[in-house]
Amino acid sequence: MSQRDLDKAALRGEPSYVWRAGQERRLQMIAEAAEERIRGDILEDGCGVGMYMEHMQPYGGTIIGMEYDFERAAEAHRRSPHVLCAAGEYLPFPDGRFDLILSHEVIEHVQDDRLAVQEMVRTLKPGGRLVLFCPNRGYPFETHGIYWRGKYHFGNKPLVNYLPRPLRDKLAPHVRIYTRGDLEALFEGLPVRYITRTVIFGAYDNIIARLPRLGKSLRGFLQTLEKTPLRVLGLSHFWVVEKLPYEATRKS
Repeated sequence: MSQRDLDKAALRGEPSYVWRAGQERRLQMIAEAAEERIRGDILEDGCGVGMYMEHMQPYGGTIIGMEYDFERAAEAHRRSPHVLCAAGEYLPFPDGRFDLILSHEVIEHVQDDRLAVQEMVRTLKPGGRLVLFCPNRGYPFETHGIYWRGKYHFGNKPLVNYLPRPLRDKLAPHVRIYTRGDLEALFEGLPVRYITRTVIFGAYDNIIARLPRLGKSLRGFLQTLEKTPLRVLGLSHFWVVEKLPYEATRKS
């Protein structure tokens, strides 16, 4: 991986290039959360190279991808004709445009995450849903690497997220992490209700590729913890947020 690629990975994360068990599991979670909306008008806000767009197409919805990085947007366009290059803080869509918005490990990379969330809520139809995945501060590893002595070090770094936030953010200024309270603050005052708020573990496909028996045992054990209070140690927040009808907004 070149230094340019490392810098891009640091600033914008690494999109899914290969479809494996972890992506398939999340796709099923998205479809279950969306319910009938999966067949409506859909925005993937931060679509990367378009893997989730491609795999959502069989559900029958009309899917638009939006990606900030031009090269990734161009690659996504090869998988779907409906891809725009734009920033999440300024979505080029009218109010109430979408039945479903997917934000998959994206808001931690934008310049203004509060504004990005406001824009997604604005462009949802009343009754539309936002499906959101983002990094959990409780996870024992910082998966986006760190900066140390002016140099970026790629890969999983243990216990970084448990440091006091000023120190953690100095080591990883390129990516945010979130507690439940951090996410609640992003949605504060917006016309939404929470459908699902939980934390999930990963699929550990890389470990399984090298050590299949150990990796599958680890995946099974950790995903079982999602049903216990120990889910606070999971990899990612998984939130499903529904926009309130206009009538409910006016009454409040």
